[in-house]
Amino acid sequence: MDASRLFDVGGVLLARPFRVRRLGHFGLNMTDTQAAIAFYCDLLGFRISDPMDIAEQHPRREELLRIGDTNLYFTRHGTDHHSLVFCDRQVFQAMGRGDRSPKDVTVNQLTWQVGSLQEISGAIDYFEHNKVPINRAGRDMPGSNWHVYPYDPEGHRNELYYGIEQIGWMGTAKPKLAYERRFLQRPELPQPPEYEEVDHMRAQQTDLASGFRHPEKEPARYDVEGIMLARPFKVVRVGPVGLLCHDLEAMERFYLDIMGFEWTEDVVWQGHRCVFLRTGTEHHSLALYPMALRSQLGLDASTTLMRFGIQVATYRQLKHALDYLQERGCQFVDIPAELTPGIEYSAFLKDPSGHLIQLYYAMNQIASAGHSPNLAQRPGVVGHWQAWPEAILPGSGSFMGEPYLGPWG
Repeated sequence: MDASRLFDVGGVLLARPFRVRRLGHFGLNMTDTQAAIAFYCDLLGFRISDPMDIAEQHPRREELLRIGDTNLYFTRHGTDHHSLVFCDRQVFQAMGRGDRSPKDVTVNQLTWQVGSLQEISGAIDYFEHNKVPINRAGRDMPGSNWHVYPYDPEGHRNELYYGIEQIGWMGTAKPKLAYERRFLQRPELPQPPEYEEVDHMRAQQTDLASGFRHPEKEPARYDVEGIMLARPFKVVRVGPVGLLCHDLEAMERFYLDIMGFEWTEDVVWQGHRCVFLRTGTEHHSLALYPMALRSQLGLDASTTLMRFGIQVATYRQLKHALDYLQERGCQFVDIPAELTPGIEYSAFLKDPSGHLIQLYYAMNQIASAGHSPNLAQRPGVVGHWQAWPEAILPGSGSFMGEPYLGPWG
């Protein structure tokens, strides 16, 4: 590598001034936000961290209210302020927020975590130099994450971020006074630490527990491996994301060359090449599929999202979750296992807006040398979950990958 063309990222020389660590959160534009809350919060157990009225100061507020719900819902499965964000699809388009995106791009954002605020600042210059269109940069409130939003070649809005708010044992988000530290453009460096921001709020005699707290509707009635929960499973991770692409090669070049993802493998299914890319040790964080699969698989024609992964804590919980969701009338979809390599046991279901959700419990991990498990050594395609064994032998990803921190409840 030519050291004169490399960037110093925390003392390590890289080809870009940032390094994506993981998918931090994900956003979708919904046809019905209340149905989305019922599905993702009441059924799957995500909790609303903050609802934010994105049209509160908008000059066309009354018109937007007639179109639909003007709230942007930040929801979480763990301590990150949000891991899944959603808003009304028609309101989003009417506000002009999706002007760079075709109407079937219902992905609101694909949000990737980097390691420092310096990386965000460097990424802004890097994207501008490479003529990558940027939606905006600054610091979001609520959530407190410093960010820049670049678009991929087909109008999917990515976000690189650093430093998202953590929600602790009380389950309350930051109070509104914290929003004074919102930035609508690139901040000057360095910035003060959040500890001093809290000191400032304390000096203002702010009630630090006055932030939003999710109202859990369901009682904790299931014994989930020793913890009483409202559902017989616990979501512990979001992702991977699968996108349907008009120009798969251009999308592949963007995520490899511009975003710095690593290639894991290609899969050719019925003549269609599919590409699997990773940001860390998991088999893939992002999968790219040709658009032809949308009609061939009978997927919803209104979205370019092929699938969105949601991981539960254990294999047993996966089985219980699927029974639980079937009993509550969820719509399941058959997807060939060959299209999701690296995930051995999973099932697919549709959310109320037609997005395909993949529930799973483990993903294969890639060794530091970059080798993917040999296809010939992988387990065969498994059948319907009701025919799965009660217990299985460990696979290459059964207890690997990023652990879930904190209590399940």
